[in-house]
Amino acid sequence: MGERGYEARARELAAGEAGLEEAVSALLAVRERLEQQIRALDERILELARHSDACRRLTTIPGVGTLTALSFVAAVGDPARFSKSSTVGAYFGLTPRRHQSGETDRDGKISRCGDVLTRTYLFEAAGVLLSRVARWSALKSWGTRLAKRVGGKKARVALARKLAVLMHRLWVDGTEFRWSKEVATA
Repeated sequence: MGERGYEARARELAAGEAGLEEAVSALLAVRERLEQQIRALDERILELARHSDACRRLTTIPGVGTLTALSFVAAVGDPARFSKSSTVGAYFGLTPRRHQSGETDRDGKISRCGDVLTRTYLFEAAGVLLSRVARWSALKSWGTRLAKRVGGKKARVALARKLAVLMHRLWVDGTEFRWSKEVATA
């Protein structure tokens, strides 16, 4: 049912009931206003991403969209605060917890520290890369092999961590994603 079909169906079902007709009309007006606000916010988000050099670069990575790039840039703030890109995964809680006691030393589930929204976007980007991006890259190949070995969810978490590290490195270097390794010619 289309957008207008929903509204017409709601009005049709409320027809003949005086109190219900008023309530449905008011709710549909509020719904329309919310949809306008959502469209305006979407346009603003896209505008912010267009004006951010870092966001434009980060969206060259397969699976990484505008919201993921903006969330990452906002959460990291200054990329120089991380001396190594490999520490960014831990900052977003994408590294395993360590359980150590005496002779016992084992890894647990991810720590889930840091920005929840960015971690969620990174996880979603990893899922998109594995399932929806048709073009193969070294990143997708690595994630697919890992998924066969350890399972889909663990592979998406590992790929999300790898995406965070890659995003930080591209941001610091000022480079764009390369789909395949360049072959050096002699």
